[in-house]
Order: sequence, then structure tokens, then C-alpha cells
Amino acid sequence: MTEIDLEEEKKAIAREYKELLRISYQTLTDADKKMIRKAFDVAVDAHKDQRRKSGEAYIFHPIGVAKIVASEIGLGATSIAAALMHDVVEDTDVTLEDIERMFNPKIAHLVEGLTKIAQVKKDMNISMQAENFRKMLLTLNDDVRVILIKIADRLHNMQTMDSMPDYKQVKIASETLYIYAPLAHRLGLYNIKTKLEDLGLKYTEPEVYADIVSKIKETKEEQDAYIKTISDVLKKSLDEEGVEYTIKGRPKSIYSIRRKMAAQNVTFDEVYDKFALRIIYKSNLHDEKFLAWKIYSIVTDHYRPSPSRLRDWISSPKSTGYEALHITVMGPKGRWVEIQVRSERMDEIAEKGYAAHYKYKQGATEESGLDVWLNLLKEALESSETNAVDFVEDFKMNLYAKEIFVFTPKGEIKSLPKGATSLDFAFSIHSEIGIKTRGTRVNGKLVPLNHELKSGDQIEVITSPHQKPTINWLDYVTTSRAKNKIRNVLNENTKKIAEDGKELLTRKLKHLKITLNESVVNELVNFFKLKTSLDLFYRVGIGSIENQQLKDFAAQKSNTLMNFFKSKIKRSPSTNPDEINKPELSKNYDLLVFGTEQDKLDYKLANCCNPIPGDDVFGFITINEGIKVHKKDCPNAITLQSNYAYRIMPAKWIDSTQQEFKATLKITGMDSLGLTNELTKVISNNMHVNIQSISLSGEAGIFNGQVSVIVQNNSILKKLIDNIKKIDGVDKVTRVYTN
Repeated sequence: MTEIDLEEEKKAIAREYKELLRISYQTLTDADKKMIRKAFDVAVDAHKDQRRKSGEAYIFHPIGVAKIVASEIGLGATSIAAALMHDVVEDTDVTLEDIERMFNPKIAHLVEGLTKIAQVKKDMNISMQAENFRKMLLTLNDDVRVILIKIADRLHNMQTMDSMPDYKQVKIASETLYIYAPLAHRLGLYNIKTKLEDLGLKYTEPEVYADIVSKIKETKEEQDAYIKTISDVLKKSLDEEGVEYTIKGRPKSIYSIRRKMAAQNVTFDEVYDKFALRIIYKSNLHDEKFLAWKIYSIVTDHYRPSPSRLRDWISSPKSTGYEALHITVMGPKGRWVEIQVRSERMDEIAEKGYAAHYKYKQGATEESGLDVWLNLLKEALESSETNAVDFVEDFKMNLYAKEIFVFTPKGEIKSLPKGATSLDFAFSIHSEIGIKTRGTRVNGKLVPLNHELKSGDQIEVITSPHQKPTINWLDYVTTSRAKNKIRNVLNENTKKIAEDGKELLTRKLKHLKITLNESVVNELVNFFKLKTSLDLFYRVGIGSIENQQLKDFAAQKSNTLMNFFKSKIKRSPSTNPDEINKPELSKNYDLLVFGTEQDKLDYKLANCCNPIPGDDVFGFITINEGIKVHKKDCPNAITLQSNYAYRIMPAKWIDSTQQEFKATLKITGMDSLGLTNELTKVISNNMHVNIQSISLSGEAGIFNGQVSVIVQNNSILKKLIDNIKKIDGVDKVTRVYTN
């Protein structure tokens, strides 16, 4: 680089620095400015020999991040200084001790948090992004500003990614859509979220992105004219009423247009509310709400509103702190237009997220608005038994969720993610209540535990001290809080049953002259084609392994030696030694089902992770080879999930004892007195069988019945059928397949 260029570059760096101070959202004291200047000098010096891929001086990146932190997130001097130095410890020889000495522990702490996120070991085979993400959230416990600066860092990287190779762009962009955009959304940083999503789309689907951008440009004039027509009409009335306001058009984000086109399978022209109008009014806190509804009545005097699309986030703000009134009205030419009404204060919170809250909560600390959210987060993090992929999926589900507002019997309001069920509500009150839930009433009516709640519902939970969660409950809930609690209790229950099962097994084997030790346990696990000793003891505990099967095992055990010699003699050279001793996987265990409907589809097992029955898996729809099944902790899992989330299918092995099946039995016979009574008695006396529905009819001495039962496996069902056949008067018992 020539001398002149370097001079120019120095000037450019100085300009950027001045700009940083000018756009800072919070008022900076002289001490603040001094501290920022010092941080700037440290960063300039530390990075002086580094250049970015594009060739420009590296220092432009930290300044860019600091500018986002200062103006778009609106954090104070401490965060600005930390942002300027966020790469110093990682990339140069400045240490954390140096920073603490030169500044203060708080700044050192922030820089440490940002460095920790960057230095995750690269050789971990767990899906990297999910693990990174989890680590990042763990630093939240210390200071949420770490995450806010990290989001700014990601935004600046996305904005300056042009000179990177394609594959890197795709990876970083998919990670952004996968993790950072939802986080920004949850922290109320709507502007940044929109930018991250649009840039994410630009690099993951460049053609689609370019296409939408050019279409937006083409229709811009027409849209502007349309918006002007409406705002001219409204301005006249608003002025007459003496409201102080500004009106601006708000184009819909490219990403959300793309999402609408995909979700509703429509073309660009068919996406309705590509434009919205925003009315921002001046008001003191006291009149804020009153004025919003006054503006609502002025708007609806001119344009007819769609009652189902009214969103009132002024009376009950979103948990991100967002407040506004959204009205969708029928505008000229029969087009729906969304009009957003918010005060200047609300607008600032909507643009800047939590940082703006601090400004309005006089004397509150920076973290105050986040406490509730952080506590929920901590809860999700503490039960970190799930693998990273599941964790991120659960977490995202709760991040992105739209909210509904429901009421307790006493009329307190609770916010839950859209899609939450009445059982989720029980867990949201207290996990002890959730675990003991026997039933739920919504608006006074008894409903199933998986009843999906709607805003405005009032829910009452009926508990019983004897109630215990079952494996099915995991399908009844959507919030990660409820899932974690249920998983924990189920694990405890399984362990208890397994402990009893172990004692029982020891006794039964004693009768067969076998002592239970580690090698016998391993042989039994193989003999019954199971995965772990816990599975074995659990099955003995619930009675699905019968005495006869244990006798078969004992007989086979005594023959093993003989067989071993026979096979030695018989083995022909052409046999592949791996083929022998491969335990045949039991059919009932080897069944893989896909999707929420549990469809049985054709699949291939992926070679990268070779899943075996019982592993946690998911299906991935490939282009040429149909469905490939991968383990959830497969090294490729996260890339597939972040890059091709839409091609992922939930899948699980149906394990014959843990899974419950519905079976319908048809019973015919002679209609005799007491037959019905006898029948229900037999069914309910059978362990591990639940009656789901029963319909019986007698006609001219002939008895017809249909019973639907829930059983854990086939052997229990066979036992039940045999017992029903023994009832006096029963002629035939057949299993009906409803398909």
C-alpha cells in the first residue's frame, strides 16, 4: 500500500471514530468519551498489522460493531468500549489482565465473554453451531450485553461478507438465520432482526433475493402513490383533531415476503400487505393509550377494519416489550393495508429493543427489562441433558413463538407461545402443578391435556397427588420448560421401575441356576436385542419379559459352547466373519416412523453416523436418494438443520415397550347376562392396558362389541385376547386394522 493510501486510510478511520461518538444514542459524559477513546486506541494499536479479506484495515470491523452497538442497540459507553476491543484478546497479544488494568473489571468481563464465545474448541464432534450457541447462552448468566454485542458483531460480518468464498458465506448466513435472527427477535431488536434475515436470504438463496429486490423496485412508485392516497385522507382528519404525528410507509422485509410466498404458495404480486403505514404520535405517558384509540377511531372512520386482524399490544405488551396497535383496513382498490399506531416512546422501544426500556424506566439498571426472560433462559439451560441439537430446536421454538395471552382462574394474565397446550399452561404456573395435572378446564369446559390454547382463554388445572406423567405427555406440550420437567420425571420413574426389575430378575435367574453378573447382563441385553441394561431391567419391571423367555435364554446359554465348536468346524472360508454373531434386530424394535403422523416410509441409513435402532434420529430428504436417516448427534446434523431445515423430518424408532399402541378388537358371541360386566373386568384387570373407547350392542341374542385399548406391545395384547376368549359366551375375538 502506498503512503498516500495509508494517509487516506488514517483519515477514514478518524472519520469513522467521530461518527461513532456522534450517533451514540445515550448521552456520553466526558469520562465516557475518554474511556471510548482509550478503547479505540488500544484496538487500533492491537490490530495495526491486520487486514480483512477485502484488504481494508481490520480496525474498521470493531468500529463498525461499536457503531451498531451505539446507535441501533443503544447501549452505553461500557458496551461501546467492549465492542471496540471484542477481538483484541482473541487475535492479538493483549491479555484480559491488560484490559482489566487499563479499564475496569466490567469491561474485561464483557471482552472475556465475547472471547469465550469465539474460542470454542474446533475439534469437538458435537454439532458445532448448537454447542457454540449453548455456550453463548451460558454467558448470558453473566451479562446480557455480551449477546447484544455478539449480535452486532454478526450483523457487521453479514454486511461485509462479499469478499468471502461462497461456501463460507452460505455457512455464516445459515447460522445467522438459524440462531442470531431469532435471538435478535426475542431481544426486541426488530430492525437488526430484519437486516439479519434479509442478508441471510441474500447469501442462502441469492436468486430469490435478487428477484424480490428487483420486483420491489419496479412496484415502488405505484406503492408510494397508493400509500400517499391513504395518508392524505388520514392527515386531513388527524390535523382537524389536533394530533401531533408523523406518517411513514414501511416496506415489508424481503425475507418476510419470501416467507409469505413460500408458506401460502403465492407469487410476489399476490402477497397482500407488502406495505404498511406507520402513524407515530407525540404524547405524554398519561394520554398515550387514549390517543392510540382516538387515532384508531379516525382511521376506521375512513376505512373499514378487519376485526380478526386487530392487534392490541398497547393493553398487553409482548414480552419483548413491544407496544403498538396494528389495524388492518380495506384500502382503495380493494387492497388490505396494515396501519401501525405507536407513540414516539413505543416506536423507540420497537426499534431499539430493551436498550430503550432502560431509558424510560427511570433509575432502572440496564438489565432490568430482561430479568424475567433471563430466568426462563436459565431454566432451559440448567436441564442441559438433551443433546445440543434438541436443545437448540426447543429453544428456537420458544424464541420465535408468537405469543398468546391467557388467564388464570383468578384473572391473572399469563403469556405463552402460540401453539401452547393446556398442559403447557399447568407447567408454566409451577412444575409441581404440571406433574400432578389430572385434567384441565378451559373456559369452564373439560378439555384434553393437549388442547391448544387461544388468546383470552381462562384455564383451570385439576391436580391429583397420585398423577404421574407418561411418555405421551411429551407429545402434548410445546414449551421447552414443560418438556424438560416431563423428561426428568420420566427418567426417574424409569429408574425406579428398573431397580425393582433388577431385583426381580436376580430372583428369577436364581431359579434357573444363573447368577446375575455383568457378563450375564450383557448376554441378556444382546439376547433380547436391547440397547442398555436399563432397558432390560425396565422391561422386566413392567412385565414385558416373561418367564418362558428367560428359560429360553438359559437353554441357549447352556448350548452356546456346543454351538461355538460346531460353528468353528462348519464355517466355510467364504463366510464373512462379521455376518456371524450379528444379532438380528428384533422386528418390533426396528420400525422407524416419520413426522407427527408417524408414517412408515422407505428410508436408507446414512453412512456418516450409521444409526442403529433406538438411537435418536431424524430423516433428511435428499435429492436423489429419498429419505436418509441420521443420528441427532451426527457431525453433519447441525449443518443439515441450519441449511436445509425445510428438508428435515422428525423420525423415531418405535420401541415395543416404551411406545404405546392403539389396538381395536372386535368381539362377537352369544349375548348372555353379565357378559359386558365380565368383559370390562378382564380388560381392566390386565396390567398395562388402558381402555380408550368401548361400544357394545346386542341384537336378537347376538353380541357385538368393539373395544379400543392402548397397550405397550404385542405380547400384552396377545395375553389380553387370550383372556377375553376364555369368557363364557365369547365366540370370536379379532383385531381390526383401521386404515
